[in-house]
Amino acid sequence: MGYYASVLTTATINLMAILSMYVLMGLTGIFSMGQAAFMCVGAYTAGMLAVRTSLPMVVVVVISVGMGMLSAFLVGLPVVKLRRDYIALITLGFGEAIVALLNNLSNVTGGANGINGIPRKMNIYLALGVLAVLIFLLLNFKNSKFGRHCIAIKNDELSAAAMGINVPRIKLLAFVLAGGITALSGCLMAYNTTFIEPMAYGSVKSIDWICFVFVGGVSSLTGTLVSGLIFNLLPEVLRVFSLYRIIVQGAIVLLIINFMPQGLFGEYELSDLVKKVAGLFKKKPAVAGGDKQ
Repeated sequence: MGYYASVLTTATINLMAILSMYVLMGLTGIFSMGQAAFMCVGAYTAGMLAVRTSLPMVVVVVISVGMGMLSAFLVGLPVVKLRRDYIALITLGFGEAIVALLNNLSNVTGGANGINGIPRKMNIYLALGVLAVLIFLLLNFKNSKFGRHCIAIKNDELSAAAMGINVPRIKLLAFVLAGGITALSGCLMAYNTTFIEPMAYGSVKSIDWICFVFVGGVSSLTGTLVSGLIFNLLPEVLRVFSLYRIIVQGAIVLLIINFMPQGLFGEYELSDLVKKVAGLFKKKPAVAGGDKQ
């Protein structure tokens, strides 16, 4: 695999994980500061199965996604009834606990040394294909009845509950869906890098994803994708100035949040922008003159 193809493959897989933050923040209003832990669950499930069994990749992916959804269900079940700030703190603690647990289970997970020897089965075409399917599903999810319930909860939980929406149930389902998407990205990343270690999935990664979603526009799937792609490729663009990468990234986030609070795209999707631009080029109908006598 060429260098540029490898960079794009990694960026594409990371975009899948960032999309899980869009499901939580953009659609449901849930702030998870430990979302990278579910990526870790998917990666380690795939890594251990790939190294120690002869299961085909498709089966490993299904099991990894299932483990991510199960983990999200167990974490989300007691916390979805709490306030949003408490959810953020509890998920942060869960993320750090997963990293600590993996570091101490050296006999099973390799400890701080991680897992080596995972077969490389990812390429740019497979990654783009999975991302395209995921985007299609999320667009339909946003426009579905369930998606509208999520948006109603995000805007006002009390009003949503008054309209008969089961708020804890909808939040839990969204949390489980996001956990499955993040675990999928972790599984694919394991097959891409052939090596995983726990410190790569700390809370810093989750906070980065939150910033990316805010920059693109919390309510815009298109904005999340554009922002995620920019920030995933930024380290390669600034490789020569690696010491200043964090400063540049932080400056971009601060400028966008201060001068464009709704993000780059606000609530617009690509289709909305295309329609808006097309409307500007439409000819105005000529005003009919009065009938001549």
